[in-house]
Amino acid sequence: MKFIIYIILLLPTMVCAQTQLKGMIMEVNEKNEPIGLPGANVHWLNTTVGTTTNMDGNFIIPYKEEYSKLIVSYVGYKTDTLMVNDLREIHHVLQPKNNLDEVVVKTRKKSSALSYLTAENVINVSSAELLKAACCNLSESFETNPSIDVNFADAVTGTRQIKMLGLTSPYILITTENIPSIRGASQAYGLSFIPGTWVESIQITKGAGSVVNGFESITGLINAELQKPTTDDKLFVNAYGSLNGRLELNTHINTKVSDKWSTGLYLHGDLRDTKFDENDDTFLDMPLTQQINVMNRWQYTDTEKGFVSFFNIRFLNDEKQTGQIDFDPKTDKFTTNAWGSEIDTRRFDVSGKLGYVNPKVPYQSVGVQIAFSNHEQESYFGLNEYNITHSSIYANAIYNSIISDSRHKIKTGLSYTHDDYDELVNTTNYTREENSVGAFFEYAYDNLGTLNLTAGMRIDHHNLLGTFLTPRLHARYTPWRKAAFRASVGRGKRSANIFTENQSLFSTSRSINILSSGGEIYGLDPEIAWNYGVSYLQGFNLFGRKADITFDFYRTDFQNQVVVDWENRKEVRFYNLEGDSYANNFQTEFNYNALERFDIRLAYKYYDVETSYLSGKLEKPLTPGHRFFANASYETQRSEKGAKWKFDATYNWLSEQRFPKTSDNPIPYQLPEYSPTVGTLNAQVTKVFSDTFEVYLGGENITDVKQNNPIVSAENPFGPNFDTTFVYGPIFGSMYYAGLRFKIK
Repeated sequence: MKFIIYIILLLPTMVCAQTQLKGMIMEVNEKNEPIGLPGANVHWLNTTVGTTTNMDGNFIIPYKEEYSKLIVSYVGYKTDTLMVNDLREIHHVLQPKNNLDEVVVKTRKKSSALSYLTAENVINVSSAELLKAACCNLSESFETNPSIDVNFADAVTGTRQIKMLGLTSPYILITTENIPSIRGASQAYGLSFIPGTWVESIQITKGAGSVVNGFESITGLINAELQKPTTDDKLFVNAYGSLNGRLELNTHINTKVSDKWSTGLYLHGDLRDTKFDENDDTFLDMPLTQQINVMNRWQYTDTEKGFVSFFNIRFLNDEKQTGQIDFDPKTDKFTTNAWGSEIDTRRFDVSGKLGYVNPKVPYQSVGVQIAFSNHEQESYFGLNEYNITHSSIYANAIYNSIISDSRHKIKTGLSYTHDDYDELVNTTNYTREENSVGAFFEYAYDNLGTLNLTAGMRIDHHNLLGTFLTPRLHARYTPWRKAAFRASVGRGKRSANIFTENQSLFSTSRSINILSSGGEIYGLDPEIAWNYGVSYLQGFNLFGRKADITFDFYRTDFQNQVVVDWENRKEVRFYNLEGDSYANNFQTEFNYNALERFDIRLAYKYYDVETSYLSGKLEKPLTPGHRFFANASYETQRSEKGAKWKFDATYNWLSEQRFPKTSDNPIPYQLPEYSPTVGTLNAQVTKVFSDTFEVYLGGENITDVKQNNPIVSAENPFGPNFDTTFVYGPIFGSMYYAGLRFKIK
């Protein structure tokens, strides 16, 4: 068994003129529990050196030996003076002023928020945001976030695909606790393999990510932080059931083994065994599924000596059956009796972190990450067979320090990746082995005020992609209060896994045609793209309530791309780009706390995505030019017993989307050039009875919008016109669900 070990070893500090002091300022909430206090003022006595706490109450402030008294203040609270003799992290609770008993000063942490301080354009999504929807797995965690688009990949497998900046998930680096996880064989279904309740928070970074995480990121980074055994509930149970036959059960059991050791057992079960065909096309609206997902997570913490470690082991078994409602795999597999499909996946991975932190010198560190996973998928789609085995090893060594003083930080290190692929596509076997070794350097400047930037460069040698450089740059400038101008530029390179990333092609009658360019991967050259972006965030008060507005523009320019061409009805063609291919994305988002505990989020998004095909430059198929998003959430005030209500509603409107060319089809199977527009409404109501128990009831696609005849030639699935990929909106009507959550802290 191979496993991931992540080590953070902190070395003695460099001789420098200035270091930093970290800490957290807190207040006591209604339940007499300390929570982070955002916006508190922190400064050294008799100096101009100061800062404010972030949304979690954390702060970092420059430190010199001559500094000894730290002043902490916040409106409505007593101002405190703290004596500081060393660099041990500070945790301090402010007390309210006695003479302000009739004045209540409150702050409410946003469930989803943009940072004003980071150079990268990062959206922080907390577990509170994930609970606004059923959120059964990570692919369903973005329904209330306008920066990520979610749609079905085809009309039979029930697979949800996500898009960011107009491009699909293979162009997004998706990590779990900063280790690449959804890549290679797991691209198509991997997001559904991470249960939503396991996720503590999500960070969405627009634009090319950090060079520390590798060279594959092109449009952005999505990082999922998992629940920690020491902070998660001792017992957590989430039971879910929907009217379309889906049942789920999530259970977390966390135990403190000793003063330093804690462990958590995370269990997820998913079952759908009822057949539905609401549109009477003889095909299942959603696949029959069975999934067992088990993770054991260990955490070791010794705060006095500075040791922190994690170790995870996970096993997944996922089985799907889809196709015609009368299909029986025992008698009909690989026959023309009925069209059917089975997708069986087994995945095993282990991960861990081991770290040492010197409490007196927290700014110089060394870290090592090592990751292993084994992914096996056996599947068939009608008469098409597709199997893939993918074993992966990932290693990353990171050194952190400062130059001169704490305004100048550096990260440097080495990385290694090994991927072993074995694919069977009908009767053809494709195997390849990829190895890459790289080195990176990243410099970050932060003057703790108006300007910070992160500039990185990495060089990699890949046995199939060659030797190449990957530059990345992010910058933020704050000219006035509650404002942030950002700009970024970066280059990404990746090998396209054309079959696993486009598995929907197997659910068609199309043949596969690879137009080789002499490259090393399927005869094709790697994909190379530049991403450029600018963003402006402004916070302000509107009618005495907090609000903010954001304007983003990002452009992705491909120097080379593996084009997936659906314009010929008889085949899917793969070939390297000759000409232009780009994706322009403009988004504006408005957040407003209209009333106490009532929040509104509005967003508009414009896409201009075009690619040069063999038949000419065309809009990317099934990509709406315009999207409008609205979300409203409200929660009542807690009663004396801790009870309250939560209400959430999300509306999405998509403009028309171009269909791939169908004019060569027989007349009954010809589609218009563009799809109709689509508008969907989701809503959820949660009743919190106490800190231990709550129930929720919700509905998806409440307006009952559904696509007519999503499967072309459904009556003849083995004929020349069968196609399940023309999906532009919901393929089934309204879906209602209910569930409960029980927890013991």
